[in-house]
Amino acid sequence: MPSQNSSVKSDPALLLDNQLCFALYSTSLAMTKLYKPLLEALELTYPQYLVMLVLWEQDDVSVSELGERLFLDSGTLTPLLKRMEAAGLLARVRSPQDERRVQISLTAAGRKLKTRAAQVPACVLGTTRQSVPDLVALTQKIQALRRQLVG
Repeated sequence: MPSQNSSVKSDPALLLDNQLCFALYSTSLAMTKLYKPLLEALELTYPQYLVMLVLWEQDDVSVSELGERLFLDSGTLTPLLKRMEAAGLLARVRSPQDERRVQISLTAAGRKLKTRAAQVPACVLGTTRQSVPDLVALTQKIQALRRQLVG
């Protein structure tokens, strides 16, 4: 009579290495580990780097727009943005038309940091040892998967 343990092992649907979620999770951990020293040199955490990427792409966005781009709620963003404001990277200003709306814009220091951050993607690309077209295709597949999951 097979033990319960061996019956689980024989079911490919329950093998850890066959789980898409684990492949994405463990790869995300590895990517965050790769970014850590690069971002420490910029005095940014990974979530702060993501905020800066959005602002370098389009300055002066609302907290809600930023949250939509990053898939984060305002409860997560607000403390992050406060720390970034204290570091002098961005400014948070309430809209005079709607006090509930907070606009986020880069300071001169935040704009200047973009020059130093320009090296990060090349470092990441070199470490992956993948071609640009392969990484673009992978990114597009992952984004398509996210769209399906989010709905």
